[in-house]
Order: sequence, then structure tokens, then C-alpha cells
Amino acid sequence: MFCPECGNTKSPIIEGICQNCFLKKISILKIPENIEVVVCAHCNAKFEEGKWKESEIPEEEIIYRALERSINVDSHISHEKLAIELEIIQMRGTIAECYIEAEAEIFGEIIKQSFESEVRLLRNVCPNCSKQQSGYYESVVQFRADDRELTQDEMDKTDKIVDKTLNNRFYKDKLAYLVQKTKLKEGYDYYIGSYKSGKKIADAIKEEFGGIINESPRLISQDKSTGKGLYRIWILIRLPKFKKGDFVKYNDKYWEIMNIDGKRILIQDLDTFERIPLQWKEYENIEYIKEEKNIQTTTLISKSPLNMQILDPDDYTVVDIPIINEYFNEFNIGDEVNVIKIENQLYILQTEK
Repeated sequence: MFCPECGNTKSPIIEGICQNCFLKKISILKIPENIEVVVCAHCNAKFEEGKWKESEIPEEEIIYRALERSINVDSHISHEKLAIELEIIQMRGTIAECYIEAEAEIFGEIIKQSFESEVRLLRNVCPNCSKQQSGYYESVVQFRADDRELTQDEMDKTDKIVDKTLNNRFYKDKLAYLVQKTKLKEGYDYYIGSYKSGKKIADAIKEEFGGIINESPRLISQDKSTGKGLYRIWILIRLPKFKKGDFVKYNDKYWEIMNIDGKRILIQDLDTFERIPLQWKEYENIEYIKEEKNIQTTTLISKSPLNMQILDPDDYTVVDIPIINEYFNEFNIGDEVNVIKIENQLYILQTEK
């Protein structure tokens, strides 16, 4: 057979022409001269195949990936024998002028070709960023304390918990943002973009301080397409009326709060120093008595095998304290001890204040 292009009768025929003519005509790549990519102006999410795909990659990487997706390789070329280099020559506003160089081995011959293409970035706003810009929120985390004001330390720590939780969740939840924080007389309200992130924040606050979480959904509108109600969730996290170091009554006995976390309340008997953990379901059965700031200091003036005597820090009368705990053996005459007075009875405290 002979080549209808050049008349060659010795070269193999490929798709009706000789190999030499075929190699002269082949285009290693097919790539559009103009490529358009719809990207979010705020977060660089891309609109592809009819939906937004979240992305945190830089603009330059978006351009390179758009080029790669648009390249078609000739079917005669093996990908193992193909090398492609992409380069952004310059940016003109939202248009990237690109240069593509390709080198391929085909039928034992090395072919090099270059191409040019433009990638245009069409700026838009994805639904998530649109919601954030409009102040959309799905949950309100209400931070309160029962029958007391929040301390400055509690407020400062909670602000850090909110920031940390939202930062950690933003890559998986684009609605993990704070719309606003409102300071009220009774506490703080945090308006959170998504319910899931609001719930995570409430859980993290409880893990730090303990407390009780209650949720209250409120109907705000109706989805016109489905007819289903759209709700916002108010998530109330109530810190206990007492704090670590305070004093409470439980089961007709007086206790010191030794520790509080999301799982339990650790209390210590003021008489025996026995410690027991209470689950949060017992919270309503715990009666707050006094704050840690009511602790006083007095002096041990006398000691016997069965009793020791201390001075009442209010009127300096002598008070007998039975030695019912081996911890009392550590005290010597003249030592200062920490005490708490409850219903005119003095209790010596074990912990250092």
C-alpha cells in the first residue's frame, strides 16, 4: 500500500496514511483554547457538574486542575510515555494565560508539542458563604449559670472553647462560624452557623465546666419546595450553682466540691473526708450552701489522743473537734488550719487553699 499523502510505500499505514505523515499530523493533546471555572469569591469552592464542591486550595492550584481536567490525550499515546508541563504565563484580572508543553513517545519516535489556553475564573458566591454573609445561623448556644453570675474566668475560657471548636470544625463544616456573640445580664448567647457545630460547642463547654444541656427547637419558616418546617435550635448549657471549692448539702450531709467535669461531680465529706462521685442526674438533689471564699483560718491550741481544740475565728471561743480522721494527726499545736463554718459548726478542711 502507498500513502495518499506522500506516496510512500515502505512506511506502515496508520489510519489511511503512512506513519511519517501520521506523526506530522498528530496532536498529542486536545485542549480548549478557553476554559471557564466558576469559583466562590470567598472560599474558592468550585461549581462543577451542577453542584458546589468545597475547596480550600489556592487560586493557582484551581487553574492547574482546570487545565488538567480539560486535557484529552490522543488514543495512540500511552500515559506511561507522556510528560506534560503546565505553566501560568500571566494573570490578567481573572484570566490566566497558560502554556502547556507535552512530550510523548509514539511508534518509537519522540514528539514535542506546545499549546496555549486561557482559564477564566468566574466569581460567584457558594450557598455556604452566601449564608455566612447574610448572617444565617441554625443554633444559639446560651451560656448560663444557675442562681449566680458567670465568673470572668468562665467567660474567658468559654470564648476560647468557641473559637477552638469552630476552627477545628471549619474544614468539615463550612457553617462552623460565629455570627455574633451577645452579652446579657444572665450570660452569653453565641449565634452559630450550623446546629452540629453549636452542639459540639455546648458539649465542649460541659466537658470543661460540667453542667446541664437542654435543647429547644423553634419553627422559623417552612421550606416551600418540601413543605417541611425549618427550625433553629436554642442550646442551653447551665453551669451548676456551685463551683470547685464550694460547699454543698447532699443526703443530709455537708460536702466540699473537689472537682467538676462533664461526667461527674466529685464531693468530699466534711466529717470523714470520704470522696464520692455523683452523676449529673443527681444535680437537682444537691443543695448549694457556701462559696469557697467563706473559708477561714484559725489556730490549733490544744490536742489530745481523742480531741483537738481550735479557736472559733469569729468570736475566738474554744471549739472541740473529735479526732475521727487520721489526717488530723498531721496537725501540731500552734498550726494554722482552714475551716468552714456551716450552721454554727466548724469543719476542718483537708485540702490546701
